[in-house]
Amino acid sequence: MTLLAPLTPALSPVLSTAPAVPGAPQRIACLSTEAVEVLYRLGAQDRVAGISGYSVHPPEARAEKPKISGFSSMKLERILAVRPDLVIGFSDLQKPLLAECETAGLPTLWFDQRNIAGIHAMVRQLAALVQKEVEGEALCAGLVTQELRLAEAAAALPWRPRVFFEEWDDPLICGIGWVSEIIQLCGGHDIFAGRARAGFAKQRIVSHEEVLSHEPQLILGSWCGKKFVPEKVLARPGFAELGARLAEIKSADILAPGLAALERGAPQVLAAIQSTVLQ
Repeated sequence: MTLLAPLTPALSPVLSTAPAVPGAPQRIACLSTEAVEVLYRLGAQDRVAGISGYSVHPPEARAEKPKISGFSSMKLERILAVRPDLVIGFSDLQKPLLAECETAGLPTLWFDQRNIAGIHAMVRQLAALVQKEVEGEALCAGLVTQELRLAEAAAALPWRPRVFFEEWDDPLICGIGWVSEIIQLCGGHDIFAGRARAGFAKQRIVSHEEVLSHEPQLILGSWCGKKFVPEKVLARPGFAELGARLAEIKSADILAPGLAALERGAPQVLAAIQSTVLQ
């Protein structure tokens, strides 16, 4: 069975480090949640010096690691207080934070993975960074097994429902690259798959009329940082008349391009698609 190919080479992870990191880092400040989970799963949790307050997985990280930043904001003194020898961030939103760290003399590493292939590459990069290459390959092999299981279950579905993934409600923002790939992997047809290639949220804004014109049969809500409210969706003109199934996927389970998206979010996407098709 063939897995999804990367969307485009340009959407593979973008990695940078400035200044050069001498040897394997021992105290890593993680501004993004997916790096935290990967390092824990690699057995390198002792290297994690601090995490973002938005980190959810694994729960033990929230219990035992200092919170040093938000997602798009930080106070440099909190970063410096954990004495990092490397600061890791993700996406254009965290680039300014890493630039501030670099000005303060801290080595940084920036990721920008936007698809499933990029998640695998990120895992391997972190594994190499902490000299856990064997563990990294095992982790990636587990992800491939998971993806094959999802694809096999999707192949058994009698038809593919039209899916609208709602990342935000006002304005409406559709799903990003890895989310779109997960929908397709799980047997759905992402109605805005073309928009998913755009990395910036403002490029993924869609109108109510655009959504209605595609007549989605499943609406997946994952409002970043707040609870999905189906009643608000149904109150929009024309949305109740769609008769679409509505389901929530917690943003922590799918909106970070890492292990959680494939291991926690994707099975929920599959379950929602199966329920839509087999209801």
